Amino acid sequence: MKVDVVNDQNEKVGTLEIRDDLVGGRVRDHLIWESVVRAQASARRGTHATKTRAQVSGSGKKPWRQKGTGRARVGEARNPLWRKGGTVFGPQPRSYEYRLPRKVEHGALGAAFAAKLAGGALVVVDQLSADETAKTKAAAEMLRRLGAGRRTLLVDLQPDENLARAVRNLEDVRFLASRRVTPRDLMEARRVIATRAAVERLQEVLTQAT
Repeated sequence: MKVDVVNDQNEKVGTLEIRDDLVGGRVRDHLIWESVVRAQASARRGTHATKTRAQVSGSGKKPWRQKGTGRARVGEARNPLWRKGGTVFGPQPRSYEYRLPRKVEHGALGAAFAAKLAGGALVVVDQLSADETAKTKAAAEMLRRLGAGRRTLLVDLQPDENLARAVRNLEDVRFLASRRVTPRDLMEARRVIATRAAVERLQEVLTQAT
């Protein structure tokens, strides 16, 4: 498959060959789902907590003697059966992060890339850069020419610092290095603008994983 390569004026300057075995065929949605769920689980803070009987306030003194009162035996006022007592087996701070096999992650990345390519949401440019002034207005105009809108993802092999400063004030634009792009990043974006070098590197990574 050949994809057009354009410049910052959205003018065609060449083509890029993309392997059919990486983007052809049915998109494996289940791999994307597994990777996105893993990313969301890893992002959970996991700070929820309840107090046990050792942590709630209250006396540890036995309220009344064990026998002879006609009431149920009680050891302390903080026991879980009483109001304001401790919680048994309640949630405690924990990490929800887990890992998937590398082949699954690479398969999900390839599937997400294929989905964006098939949907016409991928634009390949020769380079993504800005001058030293790093004006946000100029960067926004360049992205508009490339068809950027809400939730735009910029991908480069090594993000240009000037352009990164220019687009950081744009609410719906993210700029990532190709090595940090995840399937979740691709699926959340409505428009993906990637450099030729970033796409070629992505192909190398996916080829090594197969």
